[in-house]
Amino acid sequence: MTWTRRDFLSTALTSLAILPLAGKGLPSDVFRPGGPASGRDHALLDELQRASFEFFWHEADPITGLVRDRANAEGGGEHAKSSMAATGFGLTALCIGHHRNYRSRDEIVARVRQTLHFLANQAPHVEGFLYHFVEMQNGQRKANSELSPIDTAILLSGALTCRAYFFDDEQIRQDATTLYHRVNWPWALNGGHTFALAWRPGSGFNHLRWDAYCESMMLYLLAVGSPTHPIPERCWRSIRRPAVIYGDYRFISTPAPLFVHQFSHAWFDFRDQQDDFTDYFENSVVASHAHRHFCHELSNRFPSYSEKIWGITASDSSRGYVVWGGPPSLGPIDGTVVPAAAAGSLPFVFNESMSVLRNLRDHYGDKIWKRYGFVDAFNPLTGWASSDVLGIDVGISMLMAENARGQFVWNTFMRNREAQVAMERVGFRPLGTNSSHATRLSANTQS
Repeated sequence: MTWTRRDFLSTALTSLAILPLAGKGLPSDVFRPGGPASGRDHALLDELQRASFEFFWHEADPITGLVRDRANAEGGGEHAKSSMAATGFGLTALCIGHHRNYRSRDEIVARVRQTLHFLANQAPHVEGFLYHFVEMQNGQRKANSELSPIDTAILLSGALTCRAYFFDDEQIRQDATTLYHRVNWPWALNGGHTFALAWRPGSGFNHLRWDAYCESMMLYLLAVGSPTHPIPERCWRSIRRPAVIYGDYRFISTPAPLFVHQFSHAWFDFRDQQDDFTDYFENSVVASHAHRHFCHELSNRFPSYSEKIWGITASDSSRGYVVWGGPPSLGPIDGTVVPAAAAGSLPFVFNESMSVLRNLRDHYGDKIWKRYGFVDAFNPLTGWASSDVLGIDVGISMLMAENARGQFVWNTFMRNREAQVAMERVGFRPLGTNSSHATRLSANTQS
């Protein structure tokens, strides 16, 4: 069966077993500035980021700035639709490209202005929320695409990164602020304490909700921090936080692919902080270690996996786009390797992720490394390799590589006062300090 990411969410958000979180899990060896990165590591990451930047530069419409949802790994192809998530990653990629001189700075500034101005003044929206998939050339809703709170949040994260980085450009500041301030966040709560999954003209809100831990942390924090249409802090506390227990690994998660532990961390800096529930950065560290161990155990059935080559997350496959991963095991796992899984965990398990990227480049590079970097996925056991790259997978790889190298995205995005306010409002504080909130962990986890 071929699943889309939305099919997965429709099932996962309503079928979760809630388990108590029993400890923080294993200690981590997190990459920090001055850590164990070699010159070769940084050279490979720079090569990866440059190739990623080429995707976001060449696979964006020259008028609207909207980025293709996917493209041929050698460039172009017939994929005409854009996604708001890919465009949000792309806006952040433009900041990285400017920072690292990947292209003329004047050209990059012009592209940022063009994209944000189109989104703020011409792209269709409802209550400030944007459609998941749109036509690249005009931003019109694609087919039966839904109005998407999470994809709007990813787009806004990119826009606010641009606002913070190009702070001296009045038009960029104004358009990014317009995009953020016009979102009527309470509307998408649809009378509840958690966000509806989606909305469509004619049928209204989906009955499912973003009510359990996943990549939606950015969605809730952007909404809590809104200076124009905020949601109450209790919405953050209404999110269910079930625990996965896998051997010695214990971490908050739903049965989900690895990307749920990566996307919000691309922009929000959760390092050395905690709320009343957990240290989310360490939680993603443990989830990454658990996933690596999970892949290693799969090597008995699929010898394509090992401690040096691992990583399964929502991706292309020989049977189409699928949502797979673990632990626990999810989807029709068949030995396929997804480079973005390890790349997206670079800030959490740097050495282990770099080992994967080096081995993929060294041993399979002639088959899976193209103009835009690694293809989306490949299966060493069958010889199948995707012909495409996906914007969100290229994006998470590029952003997390940048955060691992120099924390640029974190440092830039967190200059937005709204992000700081949101984290303060929901109770984030330095590790080891006591909470001033009355509601405790037991209010959101059950045995």
